[in-house]
Amino acid sequence: MLRRRHLGRVSFAEANDLQRALLQASDDYVLLFEHPPTYTRGVRTLDEHFLVPPAELNAVVIDADRGGDVTYHAPGQVVAWAIVTVADDPAAGKSHVRHLEDAVISTVRRVDPEGQLGEVGRLEGYPGVWANLATHPAKIAAVGVRTERNANGVRRTLHGVALNVDIDLEGFRAIVPCGIPDKPVASLTSLGLYVTALEVENLLGEELDRELNEVSRVAKVDRSAATTSDERPLIRRLRKAGVDPDAGLSIATRKPEWLRIEARMGSEYQSLRKLTEDLRLVTVCEEAGCPNIFECWSAGTATFMVNGERCTRACGFCLVDTRKPFALDPTEPERVAEAVVRLKLAHAVITCVARDDLDDGGAAAIAASVRAIRERSPSTDVEVLTSDLRGDSDSLQILFDERPDVLNHNIETVARLQRAVRPSAGYLRSLTVLARSAHAGLTTKSGLMVGLGETVDEVEETMSDLAAVGVQIVTIGQYLRPTERHLPVARFWEPSEFEDLAERGRRLGLRHVQSSPLTRSSYHAREALSEATPVGAPVLRR
Repeated sequence: MLRRRHLGRVSFAEANDLQRALLQASDDYVLLFEHPPTYTRGVRTLDEHFLVPPAELNAVVIDADRGGDVTYHAPGQVVAWAIVTVADDPAAGKSHVRHLEDAVISTVRRVDPEGQLGEVGRLEGYPGVWANLATHPAKIAAVGVRTERNANGVRRTLHGVALNVDIDLEGFRAIVPCGIPDKPVASLTSLGLYVTALEVENLLGEELDRELNEVSRVAKVDRSAATTSDERPLIRRLRKAGVDPDAGLSIATRKPEWLRIEARMGSEYQSLRKLTEDLRLVTVCEEAGCPNIFECWSAGTATFMVNGERCTRACGFCLVDTRKPFALDPTEPERVAEAVVRLKLAHAVITCVARDDLDDGGAAAIAASVRAIRERSPSTDVEVLTSDLRGDSDSLQILFDERPDVLNHNIETVARLQRAVRPSAGYLRSLTVLARSAHAGLTTKSGLMVGLGETVDEVEETMSDLAAVGVQIVTIGQYLRPTERHLPVARFWEPSEFEDLAERGRRLGLRHVQSSPLTRSSYHAREALSEATPVGAPVLRR
């Protein structure tokens, strides 16, 4: 259902907090309002696009997480933000922008039936809505959106459009509006069309209802169909492994206290988000829905995911996109290294999607990121969290030759559940990858989840196998079901049980066992390396 809300005059911070809450809702929303005098900077805003220093402006200046450049908001401008479900595709934002623009165009045509504003529509190469296209194009509406997955793995939209009705245009003189220096900004009033902002707001709400209702309905039907087809083999494999999925916890089950995370979106978190967007980087923190994202990002650390954001495998626990991947980006290693330098990381973790479409599984591209970091920041420890690279020894050797400070490969679960949890991988193959890493003299690490139907004894057997092939560091954490399309949680393990697993692992000879409900592969990675490295041990790098 698409719900429309007219909010009156609200600050950017208030509207942003509301849309962030609605991101998690199942219903779709259109919020219509106006701001007090406010400048918002999109993720691509350049400092020189402020012609007056921000500190000297008689308005609030906000860093927004939307696309686009700097723009101005004030009374007399109708702002419409749409929080709606779209196709699970990062490119869905582009088509969503067109729907918003279409709604604005239809609204303007309704209030200007005589065509006083000239031709109204899109100007090729420039986002937003323009008037007088045939003669002297002037921008009357700016657009800036983003899409992201919510806690249930559903991709939804944020932010939207701002249509100038009778706004005081003087505020635009302090900036290069939308980063476009050679084309003017106008309002309906400045072009001679006298209508009220309230009238336009109501009409725009109607057009957005019409434009977005069908889009949202189709997206939800498509997702529902995908859920039905995707879950059958998962459930079938789980039953075959001896786990009754019907006995598992509902995704709506309230998490125990030890699994609840406080969202801390402070300045460090926002700064890192802006950095990753600025450098066009993907973090596994976001893509895999890691519960520790607020803690780690607030501390200025992140795990960078290279080789794109689309994986060629479809594991039953993972939230990462599984559609056909794009070609590798040769600029990615340098952008990762730049992020490491800017964040002044002492320990950088580089992970990857599985790229079975590539001859080397993506190993050369991972190695390039390691080299780039070492060149730019020689003192930074580099941990590589790799796929199994199909067990190919030549591909693995490409990584071994770079001598990462830690070679990490997750075995993920116990032997009995491998087929159900990760059908394109295997227990023996993962042990072999780890054995080869240890034989190459690398600090070797692995991790697994609990809560999928395994027993304590099976987890201990897995740790025994890992220790036997030379693994020194093991991470163990609670599996949390990302969406209804994924494997159900059999049970929540208690903190005392994780402590017991850690003690069992240490008795088996593992140098470091990071075991807690919220532990993930990269959690406290630097501390794990420090504890696993004997005092005075030589560091062997390429």
